[in-house]
Amino acid sequence: MNKLKTIQEALDMIKPGMTIMVGGFLGVGSPELLIDGIVQRGIGELTLIANDTSFPDVNYGKLIQNKLVKKVYTSHIGTNPESGYQMHSGEMEVILTPQGTLVEQIRSAGAGLGGVLTPTGIGTVVEENKQKIEVDGKFYIVEKPLKADIALLRGAKVDKKGNVYYNLAAQNFNPIMAMAADLVIVEADEIVEVGQINANDVMTPHIFVDVVVKGDR
Repeated sequence: MNKLKTIQEALDMIKPGMTIMVGGFLGVGSPELLIDGIVQRGIGELTLIANDTSFPDVNYGKLIQNKLVKKVYTSHIGTNPESGYQMHSGEMEVILTPQGTLVEQIRSAGAGLGGVLTPTGIGTVVEENKQKIEVDGKFYIVEKPLKADIALLRGAKVDKKGNVYYNLAAQNFNPIMAMAADLVIVEADEIVEVGQINANDVMTPHIFVDVVVKGDR
């Protein structure tokens, strides 16, 4: 199977109303060309799962700025004022989740688990309307898995089979998101031949990757 596609071919797979995960931490390690393509096409009514909402003019922050997101699952919105404006006006629903819990919800989806038990949030607004379980005298919140229709990731080096190497901290959420979506698209800074990435450096195995596109580097 040839996983190499053009940016336009990859964008054709993204439809209004989908749930998308985007790798990155304040835009670092995020697929810039794919995000710009979504903005240019005006693909809206999206549900976004991301660590944060970046900055208004940086990567997936542009999705918020252009009002293409109806709902976001995230751990932080403070660096993007537009997120706060849309949340308070009711234009966008914001599900704020502690970062560690968000990671584990995504990981649970990738591992086929029914959710994760966490003590984080007990006794706060985080536990409202959520199931709680007592284990050995201690209460935990049941946080359900988070899965997406499409994961949009970015790799520093990707081979033609779809094996991915991420550079340093740009790895962040990318590997776990690769396991938690029906379709995984990786934007590669560099595309290499199979075998040119040392097996010890493969951070996302090709089995999780459906589409590879060339980035702008």
